[in-house]
Amino acid sequence: MSITQLSTALRQQDMHAIGPVTNLGATVESGNVEAYALGTFGAPADPVSAGYFGVTRGVFRMTYPFNEQATVVHGVVTLTDVAAGTSATYRTGDSWFVTQGTEVLWEIDSDFFIKHFFAVVK
Repeated sequence: MSITQLSTALRQQDMHAIGPVTNLGATVESGNVEAYALGTFGAPADPVSAGYFGVTRGVFRMTYPFNEQATVVHGVVTLTDVAAGTSATYRTGDSWFVTQGTEVLWEIDSDFFIKHFFAVVK
C-alpha cells in the first residue's frame, strides 16, 4: 500500500510547464493562459488519474474529457457551467465535481491557480 500526502504548499515552480491551455483543447477568451501539471497517480491517458493542475490568470473554456473531483490548493477560480448558466467561485480548500462532457468557462481570478484532481474517463 502507498499513501501520497497532498501538499497545500505547492508552487508554480514545483510543477511542469505544459504550454498554453489551447494544447489541452481549451479556447482562450482573455489572457495568455499557461498550464502546469504534476501527477500523483497514473498518467493523463489512463482511465483513472490524479494530480495537480495549475494555470496562470485569464479566461478560457473547455469541455471536460473526464469526470473530475477537484480541490483548490492555491488561488481563486470562478467556474461556469455554460449549458446551465450557473457559476460558483472557489478558493483554497473548496471542492467541486464535474461530469465528463460538461463545457466549463474558467475565470482565473488570481495570478496563479492550482487544484488537485481525481479524474475518471468513462
